[in-house]
Amino acid sequence: MIGRLSGTLAVVQPPLLLVDVQGVGYEVLAPMTTIFELPALGQPVQLHTHLAVSETAQQLYGFLRDADRTLFRILIKVSGVGPKMALAILSGLDGPALARCVAEDNVAALVKVPGVGKKTAERLIVELRDKLTPDFGDANDIPLMATAAPKVDHSGEAESALAALGYKPVEASKMVARASKGQPDADSATLIRLALKGMAPA
Repeated sequence: MIGRLSGTLAVVQPPLLLVDVQGVGYEVLAPMTTIFELPALGQPVQLHTHLAVSETAQQLYGFLRDADRTLFRILIKVSGVGPKMALAILSGLDGPALARCVAEDNVAALVKVPGVGKKTAERLIVELRDKLTPDFGDANDIPLMATAAPKVDHSGEAESALAALGYKPVEASKMVARASKGQPDADSATLIRLALKGMAPA
C-alpha cells in the first residue's frame, strides 16, 4: 500500500497530477479542494495517498490533508459510492461543508454533485451521520507543503476539469461561463473554484 508520496509536482491536469519521485512519475487523481492548494509546478509536494484496486486498474488518489483522505475512505465505503463519485463530492464540498450537509439533512446540496441522485444523497446522510462531526477536517489539519495554487490561463482547462469530475460538457461550459463573468483574467483554478462554489450550498 502506498500511503504517502513525496516528490516534485510535474504536471497538473485536473483532476490528474503527476508527481516525480526520484525519476519515477506517479499519476495521482486529486479533488479540486487539494488542487486549489498545490504548490507551483516544479516545487516539492507531499500527498497522503489511497490506492484503489479494481479488477481492471490500480489508481492512486492524493490529498494534502489526512482528514480529506480519511473522508474519501469513509465515502467509498458507502453503498453506491465509488472512488470517482467520492472525488466529485470532495471537489465540491470540503469536510466541514459535507458535515454540515449531513447534520442538516441537506439532500438538495448533495444532488448537485454529478452522479449523486436523491437516493444516494439520502444514503450518504444516513451512513455519515455518526461518522462526521460538525467540525470534521477543520483548521487543525494542516496541509502538507501547501503554497500558492498553480495558474493555468485557459477556460477550456476549467471545463475539462469539470467534465472529468462528471459534469456534462454543456453544463461545465455554462458553469465556467457564469464563473468568468466579471473575471476576464481569471486563471483556470479560480474559474473551477467559482464554478463549484456556485453549485455548493450557501
